[in-house]
Amino acid sequence: MYRHTTAALLLAFAVLGCQASESASGSFTASQSCEAYSSFAKRSNPGGVQLKSGTAYTVREINKTDYDWVRVEVPGAQPPLRWVQRDCGTAALGEQQAPRAAGGGQVCSMPNQEDSYVLAITWEPGFCEHARFNGKKPECEAMESGQLPVTTLNLHGLWPNKQQCGTSYGNCKGPDLQLSKDTIAKLAPWMPNFYYGDSFGKYEWDKHGKCQSLPADQYFLKAVAAVRVVNDSEVGQIVLGNVGKNIRVSDFFDRIKASYGDQVASSITLVCTQHKYLQEIRVSLPTGFSADGSLPQMVGNAAPASARQQGCDDVIYIESAGKH
Repeated sequence: MYRHTTAALLLAFAVLGCQASESASGSFTASQSCEAYSSFAKRSNPGGVQLKSGTAYTVREINKTDYDWVRVEVPGAQPPLRWVQRDCGTAALGEQQAPRAAGGGQVCSMPNQEDSYVLAITWEPGFCEHARFNGKKPECEAMESGQLPVTTLNLHGLWPNKQQCGTSYGNCKGPDLQLSKDTIAKLAPWMPNFYYGDSFGKYEWDKHGKCQSLPADQYFLKAVAAVRVVNDSEVGQIVLGNVGKNIRVSDFFDRIKASYGDQVASSITLVCTQHKYLQEIRVSLPTGFSADGSLPQMVGNAAPASARQQGCDDVIYIESAGKH
């Protein structure tokens, strides 16, 4: 009786496991260096395997029809089948695995449908030093000349997300951006574009802000409050305490885990340019997050980020502001 019950349970788990992903064929060409996980849910990566930019890998599986993870074969890795984030590269799958439009129609541009948020935080020197902004970022020129000092992390944006739409949730209809002078004064030190205009802030509002219900003033002030929580946390201490230095991605996450535990550590993604320069920090947040407390309180029960790094080698450099 006991053996039959155990066998039935094992069979049930096996069936559930099969339903959780789909077989796929084709190729996946990495556009950056990304971690290759044996289990993306547990973030386990035996051997510290990473895909190599420009290399094509054989696809074996996707995690769901509208997939955000691809399982590829990595020669020489143990085990050889590894999960990588979809936006690590470009997939050329068999026609039967092509992702369906999520929900169809305008579902991915309907406001107030978010099921999570991503707080995108820029390390402005890393962005300004390596992004091609073609003279359209006066704040970068001011930082380069030393007129605009960099003493904090900066706000890129607060992005409402919808799981079935992936990164395509945005561009909803809503009112044009109008901010009070008081809001702009509070926003400018944390989003330097507002020292010289509001073009980037308007872009973020049109693409992301209109998809949630808060008025523009409250939306941006909440975003700034969230950045301040991160800036004042161990995350900010690591970045600001290592300006002009190299750090290891693994050491960064070890410190975050030691300070706040796995929940907070798994909510963070480091984003690099040219594989070695820190450009952005992204934090996954639940829909009802509050920016009135500590980082663990703000993160709450947020779903884990899809990856702990995008385009970063294990050793990365935190750029300093001004001429080098």
